[in-house]
Amino acid sequence: MLANNSQAFLEYLDDWYANLPELPLDDLLIDGADRVAVTCVDIIVGFCTDGALASPRVQSIVAPIAELFKTAHAGGVRHFILPQDSHPVDAVEFGAFPVHCVRGTPEADTAPELRALPFADSFTIFEKNSLSAALSTGFPAWVAEHPEVDTYIITGDCSDLCVYQLAMFLRLDANARNVQRRVVLPAQCVDTYDTPLEVARELGLYAHPGDFHHVFSLHHMSANGVEVVKALK
Repeated sequence: MLANNSQAFLEYLDDWYANLPELPLDDLLIDGADRVAVTCVDIIVGFCTDGALASPRVQSIVAPIAELFKTAHAGGVRHFILPQDSHPVDAVEFGAFPVHCVRGTPEADTAPELRALPFADSFTIFEKNSLSAALSTGFPAWVAEHPEVDTYIITGDCSDLCVYQLAMFLRLDANARNVQRRVVLPAQCVDTYDTPLEVARELGLYAHPGDFHHVFSLHHMSANGVEVVKALK
């Protein structure tokens, strides 16, 4: 029943995603670059190139994110916030996901393309031990301590997991405190991994069709007030 009843919605979702608008980055900087923060969740080695959860889809967004970082920095942005997995060896999360991004291992390192940026020493990195950048991290305090920042640009992975948690925290935190805040997500700079149905059946895993989870999650965030755009140019 779900497959039959969802066909029209899936066609609508395809059309929605194909027609996302682009947004000039300058539109976000017009009131001052000091009011903008670029966030980048989990663009680290263990999700890009090495380890049990590394994904070529995630690696493919590293270059666009690095370009956005460079453009934003050239425009005067100085807040670059990177929440990143950094798990203890006995992380409870490993009951749901394979062991990944253990603190002190290369997997927990920021992707080299971001580390190579000339302003990388100014990144603010928050280690996290769950999908959420807002649980048991310093990120919520940073947000509260920087009330002048009223625009957050969201990048990273995964669209339906840590990106979703980050964007929704920023959106719902603003709603709860009745604070005006823009949460802007360029789809070009986020993605999720793919576990096709046939692979999942063979290995006894949960199926995770990347295209569906990516687009559906972006649509859900958009419906909740996150500004989802194709790209920031």
